[in-house]
Amino acid sequence: MTDGDLLGEAVAELYSSDPDEFVERRGALVARGREAGQAPAAKQIAALRKPTRSAWVVNRLVRADPGVTAELAELGEELRAAQDSLDGSAIRELSQQRRELIESLVRRAFTVVGVSAPPAAIRDEVTATLSAALADQQFADTLAAGALVRAVQAEGFGPVGRPTLTVVRGGGSGVKTAGTGREAGGARAPRGKTAADARSRAPAAPSPDQLRAERERRHRAAVAEAEQAASEASRAADAATAAEHELEATVQRLEEELADGREALASARSQARRARTRQRSAQQALDRLRG
Repeated sequence: MTDGDLLGEAVAELYSSDPDEFVERRGALVARGREAGQAPAAKQIAALRKPTRSAWVVNRLVRADPGVTAELAELGEELRAAQDSLDGSAIRELSQQRRELIESLVRRAFTVVGVSAPPAAIRDEVTATLSAALADQQFADTLAAGALVRAVQAEGFGPVGRPTLTVVRGGGSGVKTAGTGREAGGARAPRGKTAADARSRAPAAPSPDQLRAERERRHRAAVAEAEQAASEASRAADAATAAEHELEATVQRLEEELADGREALASARSQARRARTRQRSAQQALDRLRG
């Protein structure tokens, strides 16, 4: 077995297994690699990072169904094309398809790991990660490897270029600006230019093409904001519906228990009446014998 084979098997095992077992399994795999004389592979395995539980859920989904990332990327490409052409009807239809696809994949993901009632925080992180894969083709390709370490969130759908992706983790935002290759922040002014030089250059009036591009940019941003608001409202509605169903089940169970209790009480009262009747009859018989 080559170093690459050993590393590949280790990645498949570690990122498919429960995160609670990650450290122990990684140690065993490192020891096996060293015993086999494959020190470079053992070193690489030792450097593998433990996934969060939400990342593990997504990894299990894409490993169980490799077509998931292609499905996300295809719909994302259609939605970007609709936004570029400012086709409002197509955007609305594809946005609905996106919500339905993400909700379906989230349900499938937790079914794969055997969790019927996932915590809201983990469910939200899984939803955000799958949405990010739909918004960013490059991230979808990364996700296909099934070795995600942290949940990822896309800030908007990314109407202009690729969206900003944020690594979801405790402490620190881990923000990177996709497609720019530099840290977010203001641009530096060119050196050697004085304030007088800057004031001497009057700003040129925007051209019709620039104005049209700006309107399109604002429209796309508004669409992305509206989609995010709709997605958040949809999640809130799902949570409220789930809570409603849970309360309905609780009320139904209590009503059934109350009905059972009333039936038991009625039976007990009937038995008590019969017992008292028998007691009176016995007492009367005893009194007659004594008399």
